[in-house]
Amino acid sequence: MPTPTDFYDIDSVLAEEERAVRDSVRQFVNDKVLPIIGQCYVDGRFPKELIPEMASLGVLGANLPEEYGCAGLNNVAYGLIMQELERGDSGIRSFASVQGALVMYPIYAFGSDEQKRKWLPALAKGEAIGCFGLTEPDYGSNPAGMVTMAREQNDGTWVLNGGKMWITNGSQANVAVVWAKTNGDKSDKSIRGFVVPTNAKGFTAKDQKGKLSLRASDTSELVFQDVCLSADAILPKSGGLKSPLMCLTQARYGISWGAIGAAMACYEEALSYSRNRVMFDKPLAAFQLQQARLAEMVSEIVKAQLVSLHLGRLKDLGKMTPQQVSLAKRNNVNMATNIAREARRLLGANGILAEYASMRHMANLESVYTYEGTHDVHTLILGQPVTGINAFN
Repeated sequence: MPTPTDFYDIDSVLAEEERAVRDSVRQFVNDKVLPIIGQCYVDGRFPKELIPEMASLGVLGANLPEEYGCAGLNNVAYGLIMQELERGDSGIRSFASVQGALVMYPIYAFGSDEQKRKWLPALAKGEAIGCFGLTEPDYGSNPAGMVTMAREQNDGTWVLNGGKMWITNGSQANVAVVWAKTNGDKSDKSIRGFVVPTNAKGFTAKDQKGKLSLRASDTSELVFQDVCLSADAILPKSGGLKSPLMCLTQARYGISWGAIGAAMACYEEALSYSRNRVMFDKPLAAFQLQQARLAEMVSEIVKAQLVSLHLGRLKDLGKMTPQQVSLAKRNNVNMATNIAREARRLLGANGILAEYASMRHMANLESVYTYEGTHDVHTLILGQPVTGINAFN
């Protein structure tokens, strides 16, 4: 029989390896993440002690080739990893997503053989931590407007100046993949990627204070003041805004799965609570209003599961488009945000306590709703192929 969060028995169409990967990460989340994550959220602390075990499970860059020390999994298995990590917390999934899709992927896709050999195995093992520097204080949804600049010197080296904002893993990173305009050219065609060691002189990172969301995640501001980079710091195959957007497509794919995990956690909590909480001499689950809430939750989860599963199959076939990823990210995060809110409401006053997960997920998902393409931006990305009109112009 299907389980409450697998109402359409999707498990039956997964390959054996896909199920095994999911189950191993699910066990890790149950055993290591869930017992501590509520307190980490309250304390505003990312649980760095989990990184070695995450690396040993192969979740960092899991869909990249084995020759670089990665797991070499297919994209559905990778998606299931993201689902299970975010079932624990969006901050845990964000760490793995940034490390794999936004740091390891651009080095793999745009880097030199030397850069790949140097960084990918270390990042896969968690021996090096990476961050992705694209968003700036004044340029989020419009990354083409970035003002961070890299100027090439006569000897082929580079000097980097500027700053980046809202950078996951920034304060703990050993290496940053930074996107900058080059040689004074202000057009987006001049944008190139650079592999920047965070111990370079002139590189500073400071934590973003006052967050009410993603509290169990490191979020930083990066500042570059005359950072000198070697000639081989540039990602040689990068070029134009298309390169960082390709990285975001990889990450958004994982987010579409991760949001399902958050929704599953909230639904499971609400279902369990409704069965055990007695009110007016019967469990909450016996009331029509609460059954309607739960029925709506499971219906939306099933639809999101089918969207991401088929998207993963398309990705494995090389047929996935960025617009399809936008649909999945937009739909699934909106779905999870709504479910988290409804689960919190079903829990009543208890729903505001850290010992329950729904309000933590609800707050986290407000960030996921915004980052890596806001809900509204993805709406316009979809609107263009639907209407044939570019509303961004």
